[in-house]
Amino acid sequence: MQTSRRKLRSRIFISFAVFGLALTSLFAVATIYMRGRLEDQLINNTLQTQVDRFVAFKREYPAPDAQWQLPLYQASIFSRRKFANVPFKEQDSEGKLRLYKLAVYRGDNYWAFLRYDISSQRLSERQLLLALMGAVLLFGALSVLIGFWLSSRVISPVTNLAQRLRASRRSGALQPLAPHFADDEVGELARALDDYAARLTGLVQRDREFNADVSHELRTPLAVIASTVELMLSSPDLSDKLRERLKRIERASRQAAEMIEALLLLSRAERQGPVDGETTDVARVAADVIELQRPQLGSKPVHVHFAIEAPLAVNAPSSVVSVALANLIGNAFKYTQAGDVRVRVQAERVLVEDSGPGIKAEDAEHLFERGVRGEGAAGKGAGLGLAIVRRLCDLYGWGVRLAPRPEGGAVAILDFVPTPALAARGA
Repeated sequence: MQTSRRKLRSRIFISFAVFGLALTSLFAVATIYMRGRLEDQLINNTLQTQVDRFVAFKREYPAPDAQWQLPLYQASIFSRRKFANVPFKEQDSEGKLRLYKLAVYRGDNYWAFLRYDISSQRLSERQLLLALMGAVLLFGALSVLIGFWLSSRVISPVTNLAQRLRASRRSGALQPLAPHFADDEVGELARALDDYAARLTGLVQRDREFNADVSHELRTPLAVIASTVELMLSSPDLSDKLRERLKRIERASRQAAEMIEALLLLSRAERQGPVDGETTDVARVAADVIELQRPQLGSKPVHVHFAIEAPLAVNAPSSVVSVALANLIGNAFKYTQAGDVRVRVQAERVLVEDSGPGIKAEDAEHLFERGVRGEGAAGKGAGLGLAIVRRLCDLYGWGVRLAPRPEGGAVAILDFVPTPALAARGA
């Protein structure tokens, strides 16, 4: 199961927008806090200073008609006996309580009060709060726009690099990427890709040269063997035993030639796509493969049954079909010690059933992996046969699977028109 992830551009855009909004909000909160704290501290200090001045004034001018004039402040003095009559609450014309900050001076026989109306202060705080909320929204929207623009600018070189890679893949020739980018992180990535492409091109070139060398060096001696055996078989004075041995050599050389052709075809086709244009009669190839693999039975009490239940032709080289069937039928012959092997050609598939030791259902898929062999495998072998069959089937869109046989043994199914489940696995 694949995990859904946002694109890099989206992650940059969201990160920048969230960062801008968070930073603006933090600045607004800090502004409100610092403004309130500094304003309260300033007012408190001023009130305390002014109340001290008011007390000093009343000491100097104790007459009741002496008025201490100071804008924005209201000062009053009460004796201790009249303290209970101090109006600590006051309503405005609309009946709402007015907000004050109060400074108090306690004398020997009196109380001095100085109050400051903070209604305008509270109003300004609310206005500041609304202004800051608007600023947060404005800068949040600005962060979104800048984040969208910045993410486009940041991702643009990466997108350009990806587009050039796709264009090179479509054209089939990888052009140097580093000259098109600045000397930064993307340029370093482009240089790394150029280096990787150069090494990969060298590997592909050596692979092609190796395939050409193998094709030439192995086909030539096989052709010599085949022609020599053909000449020897045309001799009238051969014994039956020698003639049978020569036929075995002929079949083995033909099998080797088909295997080489299929492997070379697989190597080329995996780079360029499957090769079409040749129609192969599957039943004829299956009959040839049975005769070619029959020596593996030796003297074992195994009966081979071949049935053509429906005609079947596929659009693929005969060597590919032969290699696929040879591995499936050869495994059935090799692992079956007694009983029977049935090869059935049906309308869209070939079934190879045997009465051998069988396989476990949970191990069936693992047998197609390179180097994996069945529990009943004996003798030498690298465990590559079924892996090659799977690669051929993936290349041509076929399906291949193994399963336990209900009556004992195993069944190999080669689907030339695969089921949706097999098609999904190949995809």
